[in-house]
Amino acid sequence: MFPEKFIQRIRTQEYIYAEELREALQEPSPVSIRINPLKWDKKPLESEPVPWCATGFYLDNRPSFTLDPLFHSGCYYPQEASGMFIEQIFRQIVRTDGYLRVLDLCGAPGGKSTHLSYLIGSGGVLVANEVIKARASVLAENLAKCGSTNTIVTQNDPSAFSSLPGFFDVILVDAPCSGEGMFREGVAVNEWSEGNAFHCSERQKRILQDVWPALKANGILIYSTCTFNPEENERNVKWLTCKKMAEAIELNISDFKGIKEIDHQGIKGYGFYPGRIRGDGLFISVIRNTGKSSGMKTGIKKEQTGDLKRTDLEITKEWTTFPSENIIRSGEEIHSFAGRAEDYYLLNGCLKIIGKGTRICTVKGNDHIPAHELALSDGIRKDAFHKAELDHSQSLAYLRRDNIVSPDIPKGWFIPTYMGINLGFCNNIGSRINNYYPVDWRIRMSIPGSGAKNIIFWDS
Repeated sequence: MFPEKFIQRIRTQEYIYAEELREALQEPSPVSIRINPLKWDKKPLESEPVPWCATGFYLDNRPSFTLDPLFHSGCYYPQEASGMFIEQIFRQIVRTDGYLRVLDLCGAPGGKSTHLSYLIGSGGVLVANEVIKARASVLAENLAKCGSTNTIVTQNDPSAFSSLPGFFDVILVDAPCSGEGMFREGVAVNEWSEGNAFHCSERQKRILQDVWPALKANGILIYSTCTFNPEENERNVKWLTCKKMAEAIELNISDFKGIKEIDHQGIKGYGFYPGRIRGDGLFISVIRNTGKSSGMKTGIKKEQTGDLKRTDLEITKEWTTFPSENIIRSGEEIHSFAGRAEDYYLLNGCLKIIGKGTRICTVKGNDHIPAHELALSDGIRKDAFHKAELDHSQSLAYLRRDNIVSPDIPKGWFIPTYMGINLGFCNNIGSRINNYYPVDWRIRMSIPGSGAKNIIFWDS
């Protein structure tokens, strides 16, 4: 089932139990989700906690996430459990009581980015980056669903960040790799080769070299892969610490049974091996910049934006809790950008930004059309719009952009909700209700009549 060269190599890795790992990789991946506390405070029934993540849970079986309105509204994110370990790094190493600038360099599809956004909170800014255009769009969608207001989404090659010397306190490089930790999926097995693994190792070095200048003095870089290959893992970390003024930081894993500490020529890494932990394969290491940074770039000009009118500011004040100094207008679009003004304009001068923060509305003539992102955002005023509670089948109809039955609600903009959670916007024009769910996000699959039986059930 697995490539012979892979089997031969893991038999020589002293910290891997090769036969145990082979057997575990032939079993289905555990199903796990991470709750979004900005929106949801219930626990799934018949679940077990992920040991290293306070909001992570293992499920007994895989529900149909597509048929669950709470998934589409950002109440939880289906995330592989091993990857949730970044929470422990923040708890043990990163101080979150001040203003933090964090970069997730390889962010798509968004599991770690949405987690980082929550860990940072309102006292900082996350730059979530993805170089591939289609994947960057998926990243922006998943971050919008989670509703956080502290994230800027960019689409740049890692080399672009060298123009931001000493800017970031924390950088996560979840590097593209040979994918051995995902060998439970046939695609990962079929794509593996020794040549591809070597190519990945060289690309990872380039990525680390490119992004390192953007890390401030005493800042930390979190390096992770989903492979077991030492050339892509601990040896790359050792290469970086020899190349730069850097040190690998030791973590306390005594509370987490099964995680393997890897000590390679004085650097520390941590291996997550199926059969030993309940999750997919992962390597992670934390590196501190012990050198000096050349200082942050300053003097970037503000972007050319449209003039905000009095009515624009009145609408944003009526609909949102965003500070007025963060409101900008670009053409017909009104946004609240994430982070401090000087940070936003600096980033805008150096990077290709595809998500400024939260899109609030589109201006058409004298009308302000609320954006879908606003309905899902933590920055919306709770009493800004009327709400109409939908049942499960009505919610799925809305998420398909089907016509929905007119609820007993006044004319104008309103928010359909499911279990009290915002789904998006509709406009009651009297004769009908216009569904404003984004076309690109709509559910395309056919919905069985028993769809409500295959979703997550929650503690009351």
